[in-house]
Amino acid sequence: MSALVHVLVPFILCVAVANTGLFDQVSVDTNYEHYAERALPHLPAFLAMPFNCLVNAGYTVVGVYWLHLRITGLGPERDLHNAKDVFALMALLYGPVQWTRLATLRRAPAVLDQWFTLPIFAWVPVWCGAVARGWSGGRALAAEVCSLLSYSLALVHERGFELALAVHIVAAVHAASSLQRAHGDSVSLRYFALAALACVGFVVLKLLDHALAQWWPFQRLTGHFWSKICDIIQFHYSFCFLTHIAQRTQTAHKRIS
Repeated sequence: MSALVHVLVPFILCVAVANTGLFDQVSVDTNYEHYAERALPHLPAFLAMPFNCLVNAGYTVVGVYWLHLRITGLGPERDLHNAKDVFALMALLYGPVQWTRLATLRRAPAVLDQWFTLPIFAWVPVWCGAVARGWSGGRALAAEVCSLLSYSLALVHERGFELALAVHIVAAVHAASSLQRAHGDSVSLRYFALAALACVGFVVLKLLDHALAQWWPFQRLTGHFWSKICDIIQFHYSFCFLTHIAQRTQTAHKRIS
């Protein structure tokens, strides 16, 4: 229940703020020309770009899977399970937000699509810190608030969101690599490498969406589509990495005690 409250309260707050007009000056794309996949006008709006729409269900699948997966070896306390559940709920909600953006082409869902990306990446350092040093509600709250507020950079500069996202990605990779060096093994290293590779694919394929569309393999299943596949894979292996190291650290603490 605490994980649900942790995610839903800022989610509802952000939805409300995004619909006030505060971010009317933020540079977001609200037309199909932004995507290389061609819209099919004979299909309903929620399937106008079938592949880029349907791929968003993958986030919900990953979220539901990890939300219901009970991880053994995390000790009697709920803190690490709650950290996992928060991340899973973020994934579960992120898919519908992106799908709504494509279905409506409205500004508010486009803003939310960008905005929610930031606390998702910010949760990786929070979870890493909980595994390495124990849970701290204060650190988690501070990280989430700072992450949400960082979207205000989009009001200051046309590329403000991209700058905020880059900082979040670097912070997530740094936290995960530090945790790997301190507590990881060969299994967690493999998970980390796969998540990092998927993150690179997520960024590069999205940036090259239109450039890749000149090639036949990317004209139907476009770079943006494969970017989302990489993002879903990134989510999954981030879960694998963090839960595996959490189990290792908890087992080591039990042996010491």
